[in-house]
Amino acid sequence: METGEGADGPGGPGEPGAGPGTELTGLGCASFNQDSTSLSVGTKTGYKLFSVTSVDKLDCIYESETPDVYIVERLFSSSLVVVVSLSIPRRMNVYHFKKGTEICNYSYSNNILSVRLNRQRLVVCLEESVYIHNIKDMKLLKTLLNTPSNPSGLCALSINHSNSYLAYPGSSTIGEIIVYDANNLSTVTMIPAHDSPLAALTFNSSGTKLASASERGTVIRVFSIPEGQRLFEFRRGMKRYVNISSLSFSPDAQFLCASSNTETVHIFKLEQHGPSGEDECPTWGSYVGKMFSAASSYLPAQVSGVMSQERAFATVRLLVAGQRNVCTLATIQKLPRLLVASSDGQLFIYNVDPQDGGECVLAQKHRLFGEDEDKEEGVESEGSEVTVPVQACPSYAATVAIPTTGPVTTTLTGYSEDGGAKKGEVIPEHEFAAGPVCLDDENEFPPINWCRDGTRGGQGRRL
Repeated sequence: METGEGADGPGGPGEPGAGPGTELTGLGCASFNQDSTSLSVGTKTGYKLFSVTSVDKLDCIYESETPDVYIVERLFSSSLVVVVSLSIPRRMNVYHFKKGTEICNYSYSNNILSVRLNRQRLVVCLEESVYIHNIKDMKLLKTLLNTPSNPSGLCALSINHSNSYLAYPGSSTIGEIIVYDANNLSTVTMIPAHDSPLAALTFNSSGTKLASASERGTVIRVFSIPEGQRLFEFRRGMKRYVNISSLSFSPDAQFLCASSNTETVHIFKLEQHGPSGEDECPTWGSYVGKMFSAASSYLPAQVSGVMSQERAFATVRLLVAGQRNVCTLATIQKLPRLLVASSDGQLFIYNVDPQDGGECVLAQKHRLFGEDEDKEEGVESEGSEVTVPVQACPSYAATVAIPTTGPVTTTLTGYSEDGGAKKGEVIPEHEFAAGPVCLDDENEFPPINWCRDGTRGGQGRRL
């Protein structure tokens, strides 16, 4: 599922590691797609899309030489990908990467800080505004202006098409969350989540739970959506404040992982205790928890609140501390796994014990660029990369200079859900369509203009 972050991956506009002085081996961004089956990474020399459906093999399914990419987001396992580059940080490009064509591009009034998408909506977040597009035709549906200053572009969008909720900061000084209905274009609720400003947000896959963390990074809270009631409170630590960079629910919303700038990734279990408070299998931890619960009624509210907070169910000790990373919980080859992509260009895959938790075991690690140091250890990497040439298209200025009387929909080409379906094949259970959608339905997806050289190029629009 989609991961929630304090910024869009390991880098962003103006951040260390994303500027002109970035080393060639540094990641500009990294993000998992909505169902955690794909990983997108951007570097100074281009961006790559990987399939992460196997533990031992990391397949590069697409590679582009677009330089200085700091945002790259893929829509599920489709061939639609959104890219933003440091060279033009105010322009968003939407590509059909299998066909090597640009579907459309939009320019905004300020730098793009993050992009979120599901099968119904595409959301673009600037520092003080949010733009909501209909992903079927890229029509701008709503502009939320004068939002509280949000320099990291923090926002989260539910991947569920019927609960298409958007969450973003409601204040720049305290941890208020605005929950907005991106389908009906109306505000749902405001959640007073934390005392300090927000650092991370994420929805579960059904859009019924929202997790948040503040800049202090000590407490993670989970709320019901749309009611905004607090369901769980987890304590990451007490000794120090940390920068939580990533939150992600497991596909069944039974677990929540959190990564930060420390060497530890925490996994919390969303477990509702029965009315009697009895556990089916009593453990030493549950016994101590009952003692804390009994004693909390005799202690000050602040102290009892700390004692009632749940601790991590499982943990991972990374090899290096101080690096930005993004994490997600996924089911790979029928087993629960924790995936961590680090800013030094490595992907770590850990086994998670859903029954007993504890320290997670490293199953495999892969390099995301450069020479794979694990080749000698038996990691398959040869022959996995497939590069699709991108067709030549004019610059943005040349594109908008082409005289048009309106959006050109007659040359429209759809994108495939598996990234490689054949012409005319039907996408099953497509979530934003009333009926089956053919891949070449000319009225279904954003328009593509004809370039002057006869190739197809994107429709450019300025907002």
